Amino acid sequence: MNKKVVLAYSGGLDTSVILKLLRQRDYEVVAFIADVGQREDFDQLAQRARETGASRVLVEDLKREFVADFIFPAIAANAIYESRYLLGTALARPLIARRHVEVALAEEADFLAHGATGKGNDQVRFELAFAALAPQLGVIAPWKEREFLDRFKGRSDLLRFAAEQQIPVEASADKPYSVDENLMHISHEAGKLEDPMAEPDEEVFMCTVSPQAAPDEPECIEIHFEDAIPRRVLNLDDGSSCSEPLELLLHLNELGRKHGIGRLDMVENRFVGIKSRGVYETPGGTILHRALRDLEGIAMDREVQHLRDMLAPKYAELIYNGFWYSPEADFLRAAFAQAQELISGRVRLRLYKGNAVPIGRESPSSLYDRELASMDVAGGYDQTDADGFIELNALRLRAHRLILREPTPR
Repeated sequence: MNKKVVLAYSGGLDTSVILKLLRQRDYEVVAFIADVGQREDFDQLAQRARETGASRVLVEDLKREFVADFIFPAIAANAIYESRYLLGTALARPLIARRHVEVALAEEADFLAHGATGKGNDQVRFELAFAALAPQLGVIAPWKEREFLDRFKGRSDLLRFAAEQQIPVEASADKPYSVDENLMHISHEAGKLEDPMAEPDEEVFMCTVSPQAAPDEPECIEIHFEDAIPRRVLNLDDGSSCSEPLELLLHLNELGRKHGIGRLDMVENRFVGIKSRGVYETPGGTILHRALRDLEGIAMDREVQHLRDMLAPKYAELIYNGFWYSPEADFLRAAFAQAQELISGRVRLRLYKGNAVPIGRESPSSLYDRELASMDVAGGYDQTDADGFIELNALRLRAHRLILREPTPR
């Protein structure tokens, strides 16, 4: 009996060639297609996989799971890689990998296969997830096989093979960029973007208008949160609203697209040690991040917020590097869940030419005391108490100055 493998299939050039090669190696191939919000004709992808040799094709709709279990919790945790990247691709991979494993176990397959290259992050993200969830299954990763690399030295070799084998692909030798799309973002890499000084052409951007071309009139919205999770978006201009999680994110994506919000151009550090230039569009996620950070200012305890923000970069790094299914990530998620309690309320934002600017916030668990903060009334605060507060904090500074040999600076 032939060995069975479940291939994560995108319908692109790489996975189409890999599917054909696996069939030539006498594997039975089940094609697994994950719908995480990319704009694709999934019926056409499934037909293409069958024509290339898949014995079965499974298209899995993971959009709602992606929003509820990955995107919203990551935003609540303030997970931002290298202080800039909102982790769109990195968040989708553990979900795709988890469902990939579930399909393989249900199909009683022997192997999991993917088309990620040996230079990128995705190979690590997939294979670490496989190791954590189903270590008994074998992994086939052709882009790390010497035979495959010797045979396919570049895109032209893949295209030539596809033509010889009559593999139905929508690819050409002059495709300028590598694109990854999901509900959270679209990423653009390779081609002209490999020059870090080359400004992206406007044609690169697929889901946001240029801020210069955005409407000249701002639009005001209100986002309601419960325990740091968005529950409702209200348009203050026309009164429309939505609350279902997937619908809510799609609505914010459209608002962000319209107003040119969420573009990012950066050089980042891949886990494998290579620096990579990426151009990202994260419209809805950017709006949510800015709204929730603003709400935390009024509703989150200072020390809890500072501690969370010390841990958040590590959590973002774990997600980026592929350690979603790890004991340390579980530990941090438990801590963040505690920090998120009572972070409820509403934030008003003005959307205008690339910006999402908070203009008001309110919380039933607000820690803000208007009288205490006021410059006009005492509000129960005795300002003479500040003398003792400063004196205590100055003790160690005075002691440190006394043991220094250099004179006091002027």
